[in-house]
Amino acid sequence: MGVEVAVHELTKSFGRQTIWGDVTLTLPPGEVSVLLGPSGTGKSVFLKSLIGLLKPDKGSIVIRDVDIAHCSESKLYETRKLFGVLFQDGALFGSMNLFDNIAFPLREHTRKSEREVKDIVMEKLDMVGLAGTEGKLPGEISGGMRKRAGLARALVLNPEIILFDEPDSGLDPVRVAYLNQLIIDLNAQTDATFLIVTHDIGTARTVPDNLGMLFKRELVMFGPREVLLTSEEPVVKQFLNGRREGPIGMSEEKDAGQVAAELKALEQGDGNGDLGDANPRGASIDGIVPPQIQPSPGLPERQAANRRRQRVLDMMHTLPENAQKAIKKMMDEEEQASGGSSSSGNHSSGADADGDTAPQPRTPTPSGRS
Repeated sequence: MGVEVAVHELTKSFGRQTIWGDVTLTLPPGEVSVLLGPSGTGKSVFLKSLIGLLKPDKGSIVIRDVDIAHCSESKLYETRKLFGVLFQDGALFGSMNLFDNIAFPLREHTRKSEREVKDIVMEKLDMVGLAGTEGKLPGEISGGMRKRAGLARALVLNPEIILFDEPDSGLDPVRVAYLNQLIIDLNAQTDATFLIVTHDIGTARTVPDNLGMLFKRELVMFGPREVLLTSEEPVVKQFLNGRREGPIGMSEEKDAGQVAAELKALEQGDGNGDLGDANPRGASIDGIVPPQIQPSPGLPERQAANRRRQRVLDMMHTLPENAQKAIKKMMDEEEQASGGSSSSGNHSSGADADGDTAPQPRTPTPSGRS
């Protein structure tokens, strides 16, 4: 199973500009977490801090009893071996075919024979639905396939923590749907700890076990998906419903008086036709908790989802009544849809509209706090 990542009072600045301060959260082992926030709130900086590429001004990041914010270079090097990273554009070497791109970490960091390297590379290509493409160059495949090739490379060292930096950027809705299913399927197979940075509301609402949000140089909330999806926190509610009305503006945060007036109009439903009529894909009605994507048939049940549901049930009595009702309704619907088993659910196969081969996963032989 993946490992826990415990972040405590983390602060990062560049010169006089504070990016975020006193960030405290725990990524539960083996679960999928998503970090949201408007552009420029330091989400990618947070990922770079987690793997030690950037040093925080203060605070700690503890992984297996090692504080990577203050440890020696040798300890940091060893701890980094627990990580796999999917970069925004895949970050593939353009002059290498997919096989050599994916084999690169194995050849650099292990002493495996070429036969062993080949077996591992072909296994990871199969896992991300790219079997048979190992001879192609990155320039010969689509953007969605490059993302999956980058993911295969992130998986070759069998990491226990996988970071995804906006994996859905630049992808159309169909490929985003395939990628989201792939993420859930991989988590079911590996039980690794996943952290995804994204702006996609549909991904945020249907993929993770836990949600967090950065805004105004702080972590607004972090916790189980059901808690944030039913939250009355204005900035969380605005972002997850894709509205203009709320604290988030086009560039900086809005004037407090303007925010208050917008939220009042939203509550009263003033009939101007703008409130909720132009929401982006993935957004939905306030207080509705959509079902979480389930692993494809033939894959094991995600134990991470069961652990999260138990946490939510344990804290249910502390939540507002409307949140309790929405969560209970969602859990009842999931139970009915799965026929008592959560291992069946959304899945797809075949090819997308661009001829991009859809992922075909192989059948395998409160933690969060704000």
